[in-house]
Amino acid sequence: MSEQLINTLKDKQVELTKRVAAIEADFKKGRSADFSEQTTESENDEVLDEILQEAKTELSLVKNAISKLQQGHYGICESCDDDINPERLKALPYTTTCIKCAK
Repeated sequence: MSEQLINTLKDKQVELTKRVAAIEADFKKGRSADFSEQTTESENDEVLDEILQEAKTELSLVKNAISKLQQGHYGICESCDDDINPERLKALPYTTTCIKCAK
């Protein structure tokens, strides 16, 4: 198991965990009593919600990749059981499929 890879994934995990926490904290803050401000805040909330969902999905993939590394199953396509190209893993270290199955 590559120490550099595990460190990269763990750094990404920390980054995403902080992002999720920050967005969730923003949602918990109260909203303005001003109606015009509420409209803008509502639009911002929609964008933030999309970012939150993407971050949660990415975080799940990162955690899955760390687990696979620790179990010795990293780099194997979940669809066809072939090895995932190292260049693909380098570009997207938490991918779960080879390029053929991703299409």
